[in-house]
Amino acid sequence: MNMDKWIKVLFLYSVLSLVSQEVYALEDEIQVYDDTINAKGIWGVEMHTNTTLGGPPVTPNPGELANLHQLRNTYELSYGIDGHFEAGLYLPFVHEAQGPIEFAGPRVRMKWIGKAAPQGGSFYGFNVELSDVKYQFEAQQQAIELRPIMGLRNPDWLIAFNPVFDYTTRPGFRQQGPIFSPQLKVARTVAQGLQMGFEFYGDVGPVVQPYYLYQQGNTLFAAIDIDRGPWIVNAAVGRGFNSFADGWTIKTIIEIPHNWFQ
Repeated sequence: MNMDKWIKVLFLYSVLSLVSQEVYALEDEIQVYDDTINAKGIWGVEMHTNTTLGGPPVTPNPGELANLHQLRNTYELSYGIDGHFEAGLYLPFVHEAQGPIEFAGPRVRMKWIGKAAPQGGSFYGFNVELSDVKYQFEAQQQAIELRPIMGLRNPDWLIAFNPVFDYTTRPGFRQQGPIFSPQLKVARTVAQGLQMGFEFYGDVGPVVQPYYLYQQGNTLFAAIDIDRGPWIVNAAVGRGFNSFADGWTIKTIIEIPHNWFQ
């Protein structure tokens, strides 16, 4: 199957499967994972920044804050273990429009890349994340995220697909089982070190009882990726499809190159 057919298949799958749920999440990391991984013994640092300019002003959970008008800065530290495994720590900070800056709570992860494709071809891997977020930012608080990573790459295209499953361990939120949230990135190389494309983030909702299409809270971003050194930057602007989703959201991810820590 050629690259154009893969694009059509993955895009159609993601659109047909996107139906949402009402478990709100802190948007501290808006990212589709590909086969990027730190080499053995190498540290990495990323800063994720995003803000939501429109959307629901409240959530269904009493005491939980909506994403509207928040400025979110998340610092990610990562360490390459052996070329296939990478450990990571997220430290998210949230600045409310008329409030103080608060530490939202830690997230830790372990990424495994079984096959990378830096020169082209297919890739696959897996990421496991544990989080313990304050109630006002995520009412479900403690959660486990299972993120398969798969995709294709060639000199012209990058396709990355993450069919994500989130399971909340806090009583009162776990009775419906895992929540399915497929994510898709398609990027086209337009110049050396420059890609443009889109990123799609959606939620099928609880696996045992998915929500109707009109309730979905999915978001589409127009994205640009710059890798011309010394900084690696992902920047995007996106908007939810309806009133259940966040409105306009702006995000950036700034990565310090791995060789800075050698």
